[in-house]
Amino acid sequence: MIRLVLMAAAALTLAAAARAQAWPTSPVKIVVPFGPGGPADVYARILAQALTDDLKQQFIVDDKPGAGGVIGTEIVAKASPDGYTFLMMSNTQATNETLLARKPYELMRDLEAVAPVNSSDLVLVVHPSVKARTLPELIALAKASPGKLTYASSGPGTPYHMAGELFKAMSGTDILHVPYRSSGEARNDVMGGHVQMMFDAVTAMKGNIEAGEVRALATTGLKRSVVLPDLPTVSEAGVAGYEATIWLGLMAPAGTPKPIVDRLNQEIEKIIAQPAIRDAWAKQGAVPMAMTPAAFDAFLRGEIRKWAKVVEISGAKIQ
Repeated sequence: MIRLVLMAAAALTLAAAARAQAWPTSPVKIVVPFGPGGPADVYARILAQALTDDLKQQFIVDDKPGAGGVIGTEIVAKASPDGYTFLMMSNTQATNETLLARKPYELMRDLEAVAPVNSSDLVLVVHPSVKARTLPELIALAKASPGKLTYASSGPGTPYHMAGELFKAMSGTDILHVPYRSSGEARNDVMGGHVQMMFDAVTAMKGNIEAGEVRALATTGLKRSVVLPDLPTVSEAGVAGYEATIWLGLMAPAGTPKPIVDRLNQEIEKIIAQPAIRDAWAKQGAVPMAMTPAAFDAFLRGEIRKWAKVVEISGAKIQ
């Protein structure tokens, strides 16, 4: 009897492996729960094209922004776990586990880790009309007029929002949060002068800084950005210990066959290890991240705990 059970289990394992080798046999969707033009959208499209080329099946990016990433995340959480729907996610999903009391899903119950993609620093920028050319000057301006300055984000719980809330808490300033549906909308309103400032991904804002459309004051890593080396970090410019970055990764609906999860993880690792990809991303300020699904799962659980503390310290609330 035991022998029959073992034989049946082995047969199922071989069948699952065979399905993973055949996968994908139809187009695969990568849902981006944020707006077009942001880091998640940009890097999802880079991955989708590379996976299409490597696996000879179309990978399609589907932007589903709204509700701070909840709308797109719910779509994937409720999708069939057949290996044909994935989520491009970020710190936002980790933060939302604490920030949002009611969600139609639970991240680590309804989805599972596949692979990280990359990480990058944020940069604090202000509209050129703001009378502050350094971070200490901005802090002094904010303290002189509490609640008068505004900062934009791509929605509650996003890295841009939490970077702003952490900055307020650590610098002792009162700056009004103005949430948007996407980082592109937020970025455009900062450049248009409708909102005074924003924490944005270096990868997305670098060109606007160079064009003089915004003034950059500091980056958010613990070390200076390799693509904006002349800028001080927020920590060295006066808010000691401050750090806020953005990272991206892929998740799948819970129950997606492990051989498919493992295979996609391996394919992504091969893509981000390519010298052309690494060099291009380095010029944008993005650092590739590689982990097994199990290691990425542990990373996500650690990020949920980390951002729970940030939410508590900052007093961040959904507006």
